[in-house]
Amino acid sequence: MDAFVIIWAVAGAYVIRFGFEASSVQPGYEGSYLWLSAALCAAWWLMLGAWNSRQSRILGSGSDEYKRVAAASLWLFGLVAIFSYVLRIDTARGFVGIALPVGLIGLLLARWLLRQHLNVNRQGGSSMSRLLVLGGPGAVAHLASSLFEARHAGYLPVAAYMPRGDPSMTIEPESGLRVLGHQADTSAILEAIEQCGADAVAVSAGVQLHPQTLRHLGWALASKNIGLIMAPALTDIAGPRIHTQQVAGLPLIHVTTPTLEGGQRVAKRLFDVLAASILLLLTAPVFVVAGLAVKITSQGPILFRQERVGIQGRHFQMLKFRSMVVNAEQRLSELEAENEGNGVLFKIKDDPRITPLGKILRRYSIDELPQLANVFAGSMSLVGPRPPLPKEVAGYERDVRRRLLVKPGLTGLWQISGRSDLSWKDSVRLDLYYVENWSLAGDVVILLKTARAVVHSSGAY
Repeated sequence: MDAFVIIWAVAGAYVIRFGFEASSVQPGYEGSYLWLSAALCAAWWLMLGAWNSRQSRILGSGSDEYKRVAAASLWLFGLVAIFSYVLRIDTARGFVGIALPVGLIGLLLARWLLRQHLNVNRQGGSSMSRLLVLGGPGAVAHLASSLFEARHAGYLPVAAYMPRGDPSMTIEPESGLRVLGHQADTSAILEAIEQCGADAVAVSAGVQLHPQTLRHLGWALASKNIGLIMAPALTDIAGPRIHTQQVAGLPLIHVTTPTLEGGQRVAKRLFDVLAASILLLLTAPVFVVAGLAVKITSQGPILFRQERVGIQGRHFQMLKFRSMVVNAEQRLSELEAENEGNGVLFKIKDDPRITPLGKILRRYSIDELPQLANVFAGSMSLVGPRPPLPKEVAGYERDVRRRLLVKPGLTGLWQISGRSDLSWKDSVRLDLYYVENWSLAGDVVILLKTARAVVHSSGAY
């Protein structure tokens, strides 16, 4: 696939720049550019391999794969530019200027299509790496369940091995994996690998193995071309926060915590103000139409104001287009028994308080557009945790209160992951993940995914 895209891009650039006729190329240049095109194709293909963009653990991984493809392509053309300058070779800028962007976009699109194909295969159980999980009972169950939920990652736990565990345990109760052994020696682990046909071994937390045994196991696995994966007891930690450092032969893992202070806070606020201003201008016609529709179709104010809790527990008035009848708050107690929410949030799919127009506004999240004014004013951010009600905050456990360390968002991980269909546990996990792993690039990705979530309107009621 890489070869096809590269040849297509380079050949297309040659034809566009020089044409099909030999006479369109200056004398002496036709042959040199044909050879240059062939060399460029070969070098480009080799560079993608040199950047390990075709490794099995990289294919289908998403951003890491795209970064490697882009880096290999840009390095190649950077080297072409340097050699052309140093050797004073007059390379046609039009040829390079077409081949690079067209080829890079084509490669990224091809990798995206391959990723979709892999995801479909992996959901069906194929194109997976078979994994033997080593560790204690709790750690094995956690790692196995996490990998079962993330089948797109391409790892399929097929068995467990629990060194120095309970000899009577043949099935791990939580994950249902077969336990193939309990002896803490390399030969027994290798026998278990052959028995289950594993392609890789994942060493989870709580494994009762001596460091020297792990070292010997690594050597044995390398000789058999079987992967070794270390899975520390870290959850919901984004990749950029993890840094490794070699100290006395030990790979120490450093985990940094992003803080919204100083320049980062200013950058996020500037991004919010600029983006909110642009969105307010672009959606001004929608504001007018939606406001008139609310006023015409039902009695009451156009905007609905509700007290919510923001950063550091400060209260503010959140704005929405009114999608319910005027006395909706007073009727809440009548509907408590019909709550279909996640235990903390009150939600009813067919809430009788919602007006016919309100169902349309909620389906496409139009009712939330006035919150752009909250973003512009500074009480909210474009991206952040869901803005909670005061009574919800009153029932928060200590860990959940970490949601209040950043401003609540117009959208967030909860918005692109199911919205009202999420359980309370999942909602909290997503919000805490955002707080712990915030980045401006992550905000941009969430905003782009929000558009797709709004179109699909899943969990919007």
